[in-house]
Amino acid sequence: MVKKIEEEKHLIEAATRARLRAYAPYSSFLVGAALRGGDGIIYTGCNVENLSYGLSICAERVAVCASVAHGMRDIQSMVIVTDSERPASPCGACRQFMAEFNAQMPILLCSVNGRIERHSLGELFPRAQTGILGRE
Repeated sequence: MVKKIEEEKHLIEAATRARLRAYAPYSSFLVGAALRGGDGIIYTGCNVENLSYGLSICAERVAVCASVAHGMRDIQSMVIVTDSERPASPCGACRQFMAEFNAQMPILLCSVNGRIERHSLGELFPRAQTGILGRE
């Protein structure tokens, strides 16, 4: 149990640092994400906005891409940190993107004021593995 708490603390710290690197000149909504790969390494991401809003990318997808770019597809858990009053949940695109690698991963949603919510991706995104074709 102590090890799990320490691991969560390291992920929260990494996501908090990543959040400060976000590029969000349009929304001013900074988001940081950190995930732990099966190799034990922490991979981070931050949101990167674009004037053409559809080209923006969320912190969660940046972290997953960083992991995959380093050859790690085994994602164990993720932390997402925002400066909102309540912790913010990943958007639908991010939920689908993350489900590709671990549809049941534990997720900590955190706000910079210290509020934490614990979920599994399966709770936030039920039936993720069936996809649009309805396959099991």
